[in-house]
Amino acid sequence: MTELPRLPSAGGCRETPILKQRGQREVFCGLTGIIWLHRKMQDAFFLVIGSRTCAHLLQSAAGVMIFAEPRFGTAILEETDLAGLADAQDELDKVVDELLTRRPDIKQLFLVGSCPSEVIKLDLAKAAERMTQRHAPSVRVLNFSGSGIETTFTQGEDACLASMVPVLPKTDERQLLLVGALPDVVEEQAIGLLEAMGIGPIKVLPAPRADSNLGVGPNTLYALTQPFLGDTHDALSRRGARHIPAPFPFGEEGTTQWLAAIATEFGVAPELFEQVTAAPRARARKAIAQAAEALNGKSIFFFPDSQLEIPLARFLTRECGMEAIEVGAPFIHKGIVGPDLDLLAEGPTISEGQDVDLQLDRAKAAKPDLTVCGLGLANPLEAEGLATKWAIELVFTPVHFYEQAGDLAGLFSRPIRRADVLQLDPVSSDGKYHGVWGLAPTQLAHEAHRLDI
Repeated sequence: MTELPRLPSAGGCRETPILKQRGQREVFCGLTGIIWLHRKMQDAFFLVIGSRTCAHLLQSAAGVMIFAEPRFGTAILEETDLAGLADAQDELDKVVDELLTRRPDIKQLFLVGSCPSEVIKLDLAKAAERMTQRHAPSVRVLNFSGSGIETTFTQGEDACLASMVPVLPKTDERQLLLVGALPDVVEEQAIGLLEAMGIGPIKVLPAPRADSNLGVGPNTLYALTQPFLGDTHDALSRRGARHIPAPFPFGEEGTTQWLAAIATEFGVAPELFEQVTAAPRARARKAIAQAAEALNGKSIFFFPDSQLEIPLARFLTRECGMEAIEVGAPFIHKGIVGPDLDLLAEGPTISEGQDVDLQLDRAKAAKPDLTVCGLGLANPLEAEGLATKWAIELVFTPVHFYEQAGDLAGLFSRPIRRADVLQLDPVSSDGKYHGVWGLAPTQLAHEAHRLDI
């Protein structure tokens, strides 16, 4: 290798007109991000100011046992709060005082807005400022919104990380900051590859603890590991940090380009880059090839949900041989996903936002081999005979970097194999859904388990 891998200077879908529609949308709210954030931030507590519905959502999503004492909870807004008969700020102060007295291990407390707190205009920024003065320096209190009125599924993480950036101390140290929550094993792989190239020091946001000596300044270069961090990207740039644009590290090509963009900034020699990446790149290509046999030549349609859609479409079309019909995303920040758009071949409709009825009509007319969508749309589409993949799985499953590339392709190949092997018979002559030809539910479950699909 005489030079590091380079991105194309132009082309792809970056300048493709974006279809923008506004109407009813089908997404999870941003509170869901707490489920993975509380696992990354070991001394943090996420207090949702919301209703019992918010509490049930978090408990269901996390699968928390009744015996556990998790690092998130809900301060329930009662009828007296919603009706303005009680001072919600005073009530919130009491809840927080009791929490911090009982849990002295908490060093970061996030007050998380919800639909109910947004509706009654509860000023959580004011509350966070007041509580910081009361509990400093032992506890840092911040706030962000996870309301379904204002945020979609993955924006909860973005809002959380963006709230942390203004209070990070200033540093003049030249450093690399990796931004975005990743499973620990994936984060370790990424840091291991970068350190093997001599890149450092490397910091991560979110850091596992408040006292992690994480700072930001004009000599900070940051690389995003998740494509839904638009507000965090802007907040870091306002602090003087500089973004390293790159395709996101999904698949062999995306991971290589992401690493190469960082290596270029830190002056890594091409020979060292090749030495560090050659073996894992070969493993990734082999794993993708095996999983992609069922994907080659198949069509895919993305409903907007996780904001992973554009990088995933790039991976599936370039490395797995799929054809993208429509790639929908809740928001498109070209400063973040522009490099992926450059690599995505022209052809698919690129859509931002959603009018779900119109988009459902387009999907049904296109009859894609695979549809990526939220849980609320999956069953109705399956009843129409369309194979689906839940978008939420792509967030909760380790899918970044070389060692997970085959698993990522497998997440898409399994539903297609299932549809092919089980021969879906969606609608019979009586107009009712009868599922799979000749298989009772117990037989269907047994067959799916046998085929590992």
